[in-house]
Amino acid sequence: MKILLRATIAAFALTLCAASSSASLTPLEPLKEHSKGIREIIKVLDKRHYRNVVLDDRFSSLLLESYLEQLDPTKTYFLASDISEFQVWETTLDDELKAGDLDHVFAIYNRFRTRISERLAANITLLESDYSFDFTIEETLPLDPDARQWPATTEQADDFWRKRVKDSLLRLLLSDKEVEAARELLIKRYKNQQSLISQQSADDSFELYANAVAGIYDPHTSYLSPRTLENFQISMSLSLEGIGAVLQREDELTKVVSVVPGGPADKQGSLAPGDKIISVAQDNDGDTVDVIGWRLDDVVELIRGKKGTEVRLGVMSGKTEVSDEVQEISIIRDKVKLEGQAAKKQVITLPGSRENGGEEVRVGVITLPAFYMDFEAYRRGDKDYKSTTRDVFKLLNELREEEVNGVILDLRNNGGGSLYEATALTDLFIDPGPVVQIKHASQRVSRDQVARQSAMYNGPLLVLINRLSASASEIFAGVIQDYGRGLVVGSQSFGKGTVQVLTPLDSGQLKLTESKFYRVSGESTQHRGVVPDISFPSLYDVEEIGESSQDFALPWDHIHAAPHLRYDAVSPLLADLEQRHQSRVTTDFDWGLMLEELELIEKNRAIKEISLNREQRILLKSERENTLMTLANKRRSAKGETTYDTVEAWREAAEKDEEESAENKTDDDAEFDPASDPQLKESSYILLDYITLAREFNWNRQIAARIKAERK
Repeated sequence: MKILLRATIAAFALTLCAASSSASLTPLEPLKEHSKGIREIIKVLDKRHYRNVVLDDRFSSLLLESYLEQLDPTKTYFLASDISEFQVWETTLDDELKAGDLDHVFAIYNRFRTRISERLAANITLLESDYSFDFTIEETLPLDPDARQWPATTEQADDFWRKRVKDSLLRLLLSDKEVEAARELLIKRYKNQQSLISQQSADDSFELYANAVAGIYDPHTSYLSPRTLENFQISMSLSLEGIGAVLQREDELTKVVSVVPGGPADKQGSLAPGDKIISVAQDNDGDTVDVIGWRLDDVVELIRGKKGTEVRLGVMSGKTEVSDEVQEISIIRDKVKLEGQAAKKQVITLPGSRENGGEEVRVGVITLPAFYMDFEAYRRGDKDYKSTTRDVFKLLNELREEEVNGVILDLRNNGGGSLYEATALTDLFIDPGPVVQIKHASQRVSRDQVARQSAMYNGPLLVLINRLSASASEIFAGVIQDYGRGLVVGSQSFGKGTVQVLTPLDSGQLKLTESKFYRVSGESTQHRGVVPDISFPSLYDVEEIGESSQDFALPWDHIHAAPHLRYDAVSPLLADLEQRHQSRVTTDFDWGLMLEELELIEKNRAIKEISLNREQRILLKSERENTLMTLANKRRSAKGETTYDTVEAWREAAEKDEEESAENKTDDDAEFDPASDPQLKESSYILLDYITLAREFNWNRQIAARIKAERK
């Protein structure tokens, strides 16, 4: 079972660390307030959560499985004998929850601390010995945790960990570390983990278990201890002086979930979802801190800092499971500001076609990274307060003055935000009518979110989405699709169709799911998301990213449709639009290169085991780099530019391109490069087809109506 830890909440509680030795660890024991706290959590969940969960033997079995997965997701610390011992409580945890009895779950947690302590001590002993790792022999390390079983014997565990340590050592050697320096770094890493686990408290154990309980209800429900609550409030306020990235714990690594639009990391341009942060360094301190195995909140504390200061991150790419390269990314800390998330526009000029008489077509593109509103300025009565709808209104007027033929609303990577703004934005594009239905835990359905005024823009419209378009983005795209007001293209969206609220507890708070979004068609956006009218290949792994990838996610379902008008402007043209799209992309050079890059990424993701032979790893790295260089040379050759002769020349140019790309992100007047974004280019051509076909369709419909009238 795959566990996707919640980025800013449950993940803060994950404490996969280590101790100096199991003998020195004092067993943790539940406190009276923990017993009271878990009963309070169960009571609130039973009363207010959207999902009706029965605490029975099935729940107990799921809870034990989920708890063990959260503790040891890679099945590398517990032994099979431990699991067999714990399964005695498989059908009793529900009864113990009701009674507030935490003795058994604390026993599991203490066993986990013992196992990880023993393992780290053994790893240190191995590295401090004169044992020589042989990187010339043929052996492999399995990478897929879902295919692993807990080791049956200590000998099996020892052999797996010997390979894992060997892999860590080899990665450092391939990053130009000397053998002794690499061994010392690993020893330091394991000793740091020992120190961290020795500092664990009963509160840490309680928080992890409370989150395992909450996670059975759904992946967005979680317990926030007072310490975690502080981190959560900082991240939600957007006042954090840091890099502007949402992080989560995955195995022993810190993974980038998303990059906040307009934040420092977004402007720098190199950090991407899926990347793993393995080290952190400060501008005023040359020492690099290895953070593998650290608590997430401790890593966040290192990354966070004063505005204007520099943080240097050691990052492994998320595009491959076998990356041996660590890229250093330097980011200047700053506040995440609303201005950085503001809507922006550009105009793309397309050459004319035979269908439109060879006349150039101008497409306006509005990029919307988030649904935002400056509530403080609004409350102050500031007439110039910033909001999504106000900004898009101004941009639409500017595009009208620039005489664009149609508009693309780019919602890719838009993770949502203000529901009020998502509703208000629809007012610019549709006439009065319902926007979203909300079904509450009481089963009551509300339809209070409605468009109230006549549409401000009635021209051709296309909405572009991808897998990271979530929540409010999905509501907006769903409205445009259900009303038939415009085209929705791209890849299937995230599928986050639930609403959470914070509920205070005697200690900390509970974030729980209390309602669910439904489109005016009656379909939920939950789990399934929005399926585009015309689909593009996903640039993100749908098995790892999206609501459907998470355990215990609420299912898709539907309710009665809300009465709404249909513009009927899209469905008659979809078959022709799809045919033209397929015909065009089969010969489009940039689209073809994008597919080749995706094929390479998928090939790397599919690797289930990795060689521990040094020459094989060097060969694998060389093959990957040469493939990427070949793709870059294809693009350059098509433009008539000089191709790269060596990988070194390609690397230098790639670094320079990243710097220029980061500069262009802050330049509103930067010229659109079709090669850099084949999906936006193709969306522009689809909109052009739509404009042409709609004109023909309406003309033919008028002729048919005239003939019918004349016959009468």
